[in-house]
Amino acid sequence: MAYEIDEVKSSQEIYCYLLEHHELREEDVPRLYKAYTESEAVQNLVKSQGEISECSIERYGDVIYLIPGPGNRFLGYSKAQLKKELCRSSATDKDYYLVQFSIMVLLLEFYDGQGSSSKMREYIRVGELQNSISDHLKEGAERLDENEQDLYGVAYSQMLQAYESLRSSDRASRQKTTKEGFLYHILRFLQDQGLIEYIEQDEMIKTTRKLDHFMDWNLLNKSNYQRVLAVLGVEDE
Repeated sequence: MAYEIDEVKSSQEIYCYLLEHHELREEDVPRLYKAYTESEAVQNLVKSQGEISECSIERYGDVIYLIPGPGNRFLGYSKAQLKKELCRSSATDKDYYLVQFSIMVLLLEFYDGQGSSSKMREYIRVGELQNSISDHLKEGAERLDENEQDLYGVAYSQMLQAYESLRSSDRASRQKTTKEGFLYHILRFLQDQGLIEYIEQDEMIKTTRKLDHFMDWNLLNKSNYQRVLAVLGVEDE
C-alpha cells in the first residue's frame, strides 16, 4: 500500500510524541490526535512503528497509549532491572515474584472484572493492602501443598517465606528489608509509571485514569480476570 508523504510525516510525529510522553490525549495535542483517529493510513503507520520497537499502540477512550511489550528492553524493564528497582539487595527470584504477586493483589482490590467498568472502589489504605497481601499468601500456602503449588505455577510458600522474612516497623520505613519499605517502593514505582496516585501523608492509594482504562479495555476481559482469580485462589461467586 502506498502512503502519502504527509501521512508518513504525521505518523512519525505521533510516534515520536508517544515515545516522549507515553500517551497522547485529545486535549493536549488535538492536531495529532485527530490525525491518528481520522486517518486509517496514519493509524496503520503508527502501529507498524510500534510493532518494530516491540510496542503496541492502543486507544482507550480519548487517550492513545504506547505500551511496551513483555520482551521490550528499551522502553520497558527487564527482570533484573525490576529486581534491582523493587527488591532488597540480596533478593532472589522468590522476592521478585512476591513483588509481582503484591501488584496483582492491589489490582484485585480495585477491580472486579464485572459491569461496564471493572473499578469497584476509589481508594485503599496502605495498611489494608498490606493485610490483604499477607492473607492471600497464607491462604494459598495453607490450601495448596508444594506439589499443587508447582502445578498452578504459584509458589505461595516461598513467597510467604520471603514476605515474613521482612521486618515489621512501627513507623513509615523506606528500607526494602521491612514490610513497609517493601510496599513503599512498589507504590512509588507504580506512581512513577502513572498508574496510581500514592498519597503518603494519608497512607492512601488511588488509581489513575490510565490504569482504569488499561484494566477495563485490556486486562480484565473475562478470560484474563479468571486467570488472576485462579492465581490468587479466589472463588468466583
